[in-house]
Amino acid sequence: MKRLVTKWKRWFQGSDSPALGRSPAQQRTLDQAGENLTLFFFPSCPFCRKVLREIEHMQLTIECRNIRQDVGARDALKAGGGRTTVPCLLISEGEQVQWLYESSDIVRFLRAWSASVLSG
Repeated sequence: MKRLVTKWKRWFQGSDSPALGRSPAQQRTLDQAGENLTLFFFPSCPFCRKVLREIEHMQLTIECRNIRQDVGARDALKAGGGRTTVPCLLISEGEQVQWLYESSDIVRFLRAWSASVLSG
């Protein structure tokens, strides 16, 4: 749901044009690469809001799962990450899965990840 809202917001605000110095092709590349990322969060968490603001600022399309509204998301977080602490970024690269906690670490990862994806 968040992914759809983010895409709609970008279209409505005219952000599909070169935002943050990106071409539409670069944005599509980031959108496709973002399919391997999932953020587990809940809205009242200030650390989650920090990460969500950065995702919006960077105009990333990442699946966001609210563990307060989606019991399946909470269960997946507990089963995969071993705890229900949020924010948590699930990074899936083929068979490898990484659960990244701590808002500052997630923001650092997203910045480095987006630069890496765009550099080829």
